Amino acid sequence: MSNSSTLPHSSTPAAAPFASPMKRRQFVGAALTLSTPFLIRSVPSLRAAESPRPAGSDSSHLPQIKLGLVGCGGRGSWIARLFQQHGGYTIHAVADYFPEVADAVGTTLGVAPNRRFSGLAGYKRLYESGVEAVALETPPYFLPEQTRLAVAAGLHVYMAKPVAVDVPGCEIVERAAAAASARQRCFLVDYQIPTDPHNREIVERVGRGEIGAVIALNSHYYAGQFGDPPLTDTIVSRLRSLIWVNDVALGGGYHVNACIHAVDAALWVAGARPIRAFGLSRTSRPDPHGDSHDLFQLLFEFENGLLWTHRGKHLNNLTGFDVACEIQGESGYGEIRYGGKAFLKSREEGCSGEVLNPYEAGAVSNIAKFHTAVVQRDFSNDTVRRSIDGALATILGREAGRRRSELTMADLLEENVELEVNLAGLKD
Repeated sequence: MSNSSTLPHSSTPAAAPFASPMKRRQFVGAALTLSTPFLIRSVPSLRAAESPRPAGSDSSHLPQIKLGLVGCGGRGSWIARLFQQHGGYTIHAVADYFPEVADAVGTTLGVAPNRRFSGLAGYKRLYESGVEAVALETPPYFLPEQTRLAVAAGLHVYMAKPVAVDVPGCEIVERAAAAASARQRCFLVDYQIPTDPHNREIVERVGRGEIGAVIALNSHYYAGQFGDPPLTDTIVSRLRSLIWVNDVALGGGYHVNACIHAVDAALWVAGARPIRAFGLSRTSRPDPHGDSHDLFQLLFEFENGLLWTHRGKHLNNLTGFDVACEIQGESGYGEIRYGGKAFLKSREEGCSGEVLNPYEAGAVSNIAKFHTAVVQRDFSNDTVRRSIDGALATILGREAGRRRSELTMADLLEENVELEVNLAGLKD
């Protein structure tokens, strides 16, 4: 397996905390020798079908799923409240690297003190605590092993994007998702753009040929930057407040972690992953310390000849937040969005609608979908394929941009580079 040092990196100084003396698999193997082996458990039967619950309706009849939350930071603690508000979940256990965070969120969520876990191995103890499902909201470097072991423990998995930061991680998650389906477990990756009804209608109309054959896609993700303080002796200081988005190995970088929403939209329309990318990218944020680029100009090609351009900007320059995918057809065009006006214009009848608050509305929709899948024993796990393809497409774009060259998906997969994070000094 190739070493991550073969990849070109920015000239950002003081990268030592991210040079790896301990590989991900070595760490997990060492940690497992200290814990009880994981066994496939039988999740209690949940009968009674469920449909998305109207606001304010009675939820007392809903089957209860014992949920564990791994990652109690901003989004983790926020989405746990949405799980509670759904009415079909009991937050049974929480885990976070920082004990004070696990305790504070556990108190807020009503989790018993003996089911609040911390440290790098805290999620393993959570898996053994009696949970039936797990919501994974941690930096994406950790997601592949957390996912693999969750499936091995017999749990249903609800996870944040991106699913991984490198090709080997994508492969781990893909195998874990296949094992989940085989073992009759649900596996959902939380993307919001595809949950909006206006976006869905537009993609369905495009699929019916209302704008002719799709000949080009143009996507963008414009947003501000995350805090990027100086590096310290360990990565502990990078694990909070989304600082890890600045670090390629820990968070995937800005393109993989953030632009992936626009990438997912493009792949939704294309129905495939790209076969090659051409890219330019650079770092433009002031005083950077992480090695992620934050400006991207990328061109992708699909096997059928479809071309797709993507622009990414992650700077505090008053542009504001704007995420969209424009669809160019032979006889019309449209746009799907993460907020704002989605539309389709054709030579016959078009459509449009306002995409409202997809960050929360999309999560609410996915939480309801996950509950329904568990209750109705629907193990089709239909979010998996595109989540893997989206992660690989963003990794392809990230690397093409960093190398300032053409890169094929076949070459990326053959390189199979595993990114490494130095875990020295962190507590189990």
